[in-house]
Amino acid sequence: MDYDKYTNKLAEETSPYLLQHAHNPVNWYAWGDEAIEKAKREDKPIFLSIGYSTCYWCHAMEKESFEDEDVAKILNEHFIAIKVDREERPDIDEQYMLATQILTGRGGWPNSVWLTPDLRPWMAGAYFPKEQLITILNDLAGYWKNRRPEVEQQADKLTQSIRQAGDVM
Repeated sequence: MDYDKYTNKLAEETSPYLLQHAHNPVNWYAWGDEAIEKAKREDKPIFLSIGYSTCYWCHAMEKESFEDEDVAKILNEHFIAIKVDREERPDIDEQYMLATQILTGRGGWPNSVWLTPDLRPWMAGAYFPKEQLITILNDLAGYWKNRRPEVEQQADKLTQSIRQAGDVM
């Protein structure tokens, strides 16, 4: 990969895990107001990727997908991409891992979660091989554009399930 060719917002971070993604062609943001406000302003869904520095599958997904210009093009055009280090933000990891577990019946890292601009999850999974990720990204971008009421309904249901699960725990 040509490190001089790409630099994203993660280059401003201190987390070793986030810095590993600072030269991906994906326009990554760290979790924070800037990314969330951008998602709201542009009315784009968020692609949230949560991982950690010693995670094998996190590195595999970076090499296969996040360093790939085709994947980056889809992510950059249709989503606001946010990367989180679960070791620095266990609060975010816990909340969105619960969403993944509710949706898929299991969890794992990297945790890949699609959120509305107001941070409600509506789709999730863990590691995706490149071709599968491309298909999913294109499908979900289409759902966001053409089937928004269904996306909002899914986000409402999942948010309610997370609240109920949190009350039980």
